[in-house]
Amino acid sequence: MRDFPRALVGAFLLLLLSLLTLAACGTTFQATTASSGPVQVVAAENFWGSIAAQVGGSHVHVTSIIVDPNADPHSYEPTAADGRTVADAQYVIINGAGYDPWADKLLQANPVSGRKELNVGDFNGKHEGDNPHMWYNPDYVTAVANKIRDDLKALDPTDAAAFDQSAQAFLTTGLAHYHDLIAAIKAKYSGVPVGATESIFSYLAPALGLNLVTPYSYLKAVSEGQDISAADQATVEQQINQKQIKVLIYNSQNTPNNIQALINRAMANHIPVATITETLTPATASFQDWQSAQLQGIQTALAKATGK
Repeated sequence: MRDFPRALVGAFLLLLLSLLTLAACGTTFQATTASSGPVQVVAAENFWGSIAAQVGGSHVHVTSIIVDPNADPHSYEPTAADGRTVADAQYVIINGAGYDPWADKLLQANPVSGRKELNVGDFNGKHEGDNPHMWYNPDYVTAVANKIRDDLKALDPTDAAAFDQSAQAFLTTGLAHYHDLIAAIKAKYSGVPVGATESIFSYLAPALGLNLVTPYSYLKAVSEGQDISAADQATVEQQINQKQIKVLIYNSQNTPNNIQALINRAMANHIPVATITETLTPATASFQDWQSAQLQGIQTALAKATGK
């Protein structure tokens, strides 16, 4: 009689394991229809999630996988819960371009019939090896917001007019301060030489009219966690020592010892520094509030460096 409960427990565990494997390892499910409620949207990163939530308004429910400012989107290890979230989604947005390969694997492991998927890199013609930080390019932000609008309209035609209205509100009123800051910085500081610690700033610099003089090979190496060449390291240090840059912009979510040493060198040479981050900081911020706060920090550093 003592063995009977064990048999029941064993059978139950076997059934549970089978169900979890079914959910996480590739069985194709049918996406629920939009008419049953808000469109279920999953974004690999919260910067795209914030945009999707504003474009979709009350007609979407958005879940972002990367929300912790301390998490590294490049090396994130998804959980079983992430797999279930993706399996339940009607629309999934990933960054692509080699930035979040784990997200692509999640999609492949959890196929869903009728689900829409947006790979932002593919949409913008960017692939692995290209600069993946597309949310720092104002033109790409606009294009992706419009693409999200169109995809939501295809998933939920009944609410197409609402998606048009909320997307327009985001692109105009929502991003107004963001675009005003970009225009103001470009008007006042166009051509000012600046340095950066990685390629996350490479799209935003030209949008601001700034002259990013740090070798791109250095920026790319730091972003990808590769070894920095001796020549690039010497160039970057010389640019600081000889004050060939007015401001140094660094990613505060990625400051290994060699980068912290560079920041310290800039400060010792009285070169103002400004910070940017990979993901929303704080995690509860909207895309535009996060970006605007960073732009104000860059603006303050430029004013200090130039006296303008």
